[in-house]
Amino acid sequence: MAVEPLVLDGKLVASEIKESLKSRVAALKEKGITPCLATVLVGDDPSSATYVKMKGNACAKIGMESRRIHLPKETTTEELLDVIGELNDDSSVHGILLQHPVPHHIDERAAFEAISIEKDVDGVTSLGFGQNSLGFGEYPSCTPAAIMSIIDYYGVSLEGKHAVVVGRSPILGKPVSMMLLNRNATVTTCHSYTENLPDLLATADIVVAAVGKPNFIQGEWVKEGAVILDAGYNKGNVGDIDYDACYEKASAITPVPGGVGPVTISMLLKQTVESAEKDARILQNS
Repeated sequence: MAVEPLVLDGKLVASEIKESLKSRVAALKEKGITPCLATVLVGDDPSSATYVKMKGNACAKIGMESRRIHLPKETTTEELLDVIGELNDDSSVHGILLQHPVPHHIDERAAFEAISIEKDVDGVTSLGFGQNSLGFGEYPSCTPAAIMSIIDYYGVSLEGKHAVVVGRSPILGKPVSMMLLNRNATVTTCHSYTENLPDLLATADIVVAAVGKPNFIQGEWVKEGAVILDAGYNKGNVGDIDYDACYEKASAITPVPGGVGPVTISMLLKQTVESAEKDARILQNS
């Protein structure tokens, strides 16, 4: 009889992280500091608006402040940069989140780069990426950080293991590859031009699915006993892997929903609280 895989419960991990943050937020408030995440939404994309609302609700539940800035879709790059600059200069704001995607006429990369490294709690700047790749960054991209948190919570061994990351986006595939490499995994990063992807996945001890295509990774592609972390979230509440088929092969697997997603939001909160704690230490020593 086959052994059932361990389901890596992101809701449980996220709940414990958020519970631990409540006391830290309360301690900051006693010092007169309320951790504040500013979310900037440009345009009227309903999915983006839902995500921003979810993040605001998550902040409220642990006692943080969420400041929402909603700009019209006609906003120019220069106008958006001005708003980000004002948030950079606002000492009551500890983290800045630019909800993406932004309207096509806006230079999204320029907007990301305008966020102060001290407030880049979503890990979107090239400076933040570089620091985290070198192993000393403070605020990694939140979904890669969530994946690593799940790995750590469940004690998944990384050292010497072959990890295959399917996806190379600047806020998911690339940073999680670097983070795994920094933890002594041997990492192969794949993408849409990769040849013989099933053959590569067949050698993977750890699979990170971050390709943005529903049910893309097939069960017959992965080897028996692989640990599978699905960072995809597509229409119909499905991930980037064929869950039922991969479940039959995996030793551990994240569900969708309820896997990486909830932990991603908790990491955003955690990094905002850490930014506020850093400010509190600076004030105490000044």
